[in-house]
Amino acid sequence: MNSVVELREVKPGIALLTMQDRENKNTFTNEFLLGIKDAFEEVKHNTKFKVLVITGYDNYFASGGTKDALIAIQEGKANFDKISPGIPNIYSLPLDCEIPVVAAVQGHAIGGGLAFALFSDFIILSKESVYTANFMNFGFTPGFGSTYIFPAKLGITLAKDILISARKFRGEELRKRGIPFEVYPRKEVLGQALELAEIIAEKPRLSLITLKNQLVKEHRNAISEVIKQEVQMHDITFHQPEVKENIQKLYIDPRQA
Repeated sequence: MNSVVELREVKPGIALLTMQDRENKNTFTNEFLLGIKDAFEEVKHNTKFKVLVITGYDNYFASGGTKDALIAIQEGKANFDKISPGIPNIYSLPLDCEIPVVAAVQGHAIGGGLAFALFSDFIILSKESVYTANFMNFGFTPGFGSTYIFPAKLGITLAKDILISARKFRGEELRKRGIPFEVYPRKEVLGQALELAEIIAEKPRLSLITLKNQLVKEHRNAISEVIKQEVQMHDITFHQPEVKENIQKLYIDPRQA
């Protein structure tokens, strides 16, 4: 693993992936994306692992795309599914992972960072943290599979609110809106996720893989077409002049926040 991503076995059969790019507050830099990809590759090839827990550091889970990446898409030099040669996208890695994935979303999850969490099999949120799909605040339609996974995991009514309004929600607010996830104080989130992981790890690995494959088959079959549709929507919405203006004006550099 690289310096911004750590993968380790914390108990027999339980892998813990910690995202910890403190300089960039877990935005999707090239180093961050490559680190996540390498971690999932290790999980794929390590047959000791039965369950993967993903978490961030301090107040941050994952903060979505960098300003440079957004500008590159706006200028037609990239799209969110093909950022640059050799740089992977990570949105559906938890979905594609053979073993169950638990997202311990102890900190803020923004844009693609929130979509990344929602592709996990189990999601635990923090009461205090901010969760937002802020794509439309910049003026472009959502990407990272958000138009599929938000309705699938949250229900269409709440998904429309989050995606269209692009408002910020605390975990406690989402709990009151009836989300189907557990919500705890931030300091308890990882512990609760690891407790769940221990229960999962009691089961045979082959049985876990077989059952997950059945349960997520519909999502896996649907996502490639959804990504194509989202890229097509970006071709319509991303290149508006006001989008570039909004990115320049509204994007907050995490190193200066």
